Amino acid sequence: MRDSPEPDPLGDGPEPGPGDGEPHGSLEPTPPTVVAGWALAGLVLGWVLHYASDRMGNVPPLVTWGQPLALVLLAVILGYVAWATWRTVHVRRERLQPHQAVNRLVLARASALVAALVAGGYLGYALSWVRADTDNGRMWPSFAAAVAGALGVAAALLLERACRIRNTDNKA
Repeated sequence: MRDSPEPDPLGDGPEPGPGDGEPHGSLEPTPPTVVAGWALAGLVLGWVLHYASDRMGNVPPLVTWGQPLALVLLAVILGYVAWATWRTVHVRRERLQPHQAVNRLVLARASALVAALVAGGYLGYALSWVRADTDNGRMWPSFAAAVAGALGVAAALLLERACRIRNTDNKA
């Protein structure tokens, strides 16, 4: 194995520039349409879950108050990480280690998408009980879980925003 790559014999490779050892690039914020798409998919799946379980002769899943509480806990944890990251990067103007920044960004994006899916799922499940003869205590905890999931989405997007830094390139 060699420590450095072989030179390009044809000279077709990219021109070496200053700081070539450093990785370059930037990421765009998670588009709202993607988050809305995951929420819509969850809404459809949550709605279908009630009717599919009825058609198969199964009892629809029971939603207790534990599920919304767990989602609120997730939102609080994500919110705290977002606040701590914001203070570190934007208030105290310190730099995160690269692996810390990437870990927090991946956590934020994954949490935003999954929380949108879960919030949509609980909302769809709750809406499926609106016209039912009896909801057996499933509708209101489902609505609460949908709200808690939406709080998780908001906290995750705040964490993603906290990970952003100003562009230091002066190329306009």
